[in-house]
Amino acid sequence: MRDLLPAAVAVVVAEPPDWEGVLLPEEQAGLGDRVVDSRRRDFTAGRVCARRAISALGRSPVAVPTAANRAPVWPPGVVGAITHTRGYCAAAAARADEIRSVGLDAEQHRPLSPGVVQAICLPEEEAQFPRLPSGVSWPTVVFSAKETIYKIWHPVVGTWLDFHDATVTLDPEAGRFTARIAPARVAATSVHAPATVSGRFAVDGDLVRTAAVLLRA
Repeated sequence: MRDLLPAAVAVVVAEPPDWEGVLLPEEQAGLGDRVVDSRRRDFTAGRVCARRAISALGRSPVAVPTAANRAPVWPPGVVGAITHTRGYCAAAAARADEIRSVGLDAEQHRPLSPGVVQAICLPEEEAQFPRLPSGVSWPTVVFSAKETIYKIWHPVVGTWLDFHDATVTLDPEAGRFTARIAPARVAATSVHAPATVSGRFAVDGDLVRTAAVLLRA
């Protein structure tokens, strides 16, 4: 993820020991006791990476508990995001006085079923796929980009976006995406919500990665 985010963002990718790391008591409370091992490993790696990212900002590596809506709770003055998929986990953190919000996401690079593509993609998004280079599951890239966008949107606005609330345009040559948020969703907020979000993506073998930041005005 380091290649997709600006230098102001601290990025940590999980190393093998991180999946078996130690959760702090406040973090354990968000996981619960009756969880499958894969969920526990993913959650643990995410929190370990999050604390290391906070530390990379020169802050004390405090706990990153879970809110009622299951989003990570970052310490005051810090914004961040966590992602994990099979065999991969990463966290990003930044100073809130420099970065308004940060998002990142990783997905397995594999084709999506037609029903899933329809649920995720708008017609105008699907229309661009035939014009893009072959060999890439572009709906998966759009899905990942929207996950990144939603992680940026929620901490700022306090609401969640649906998949059809953002229209993603891909630029494969530059490795960039631009998302236009539905005007009605922007107008309905009581804060200065972003109308567009731009970010970067990469497809590395069996992994799709996306990331973006919302800068301070």
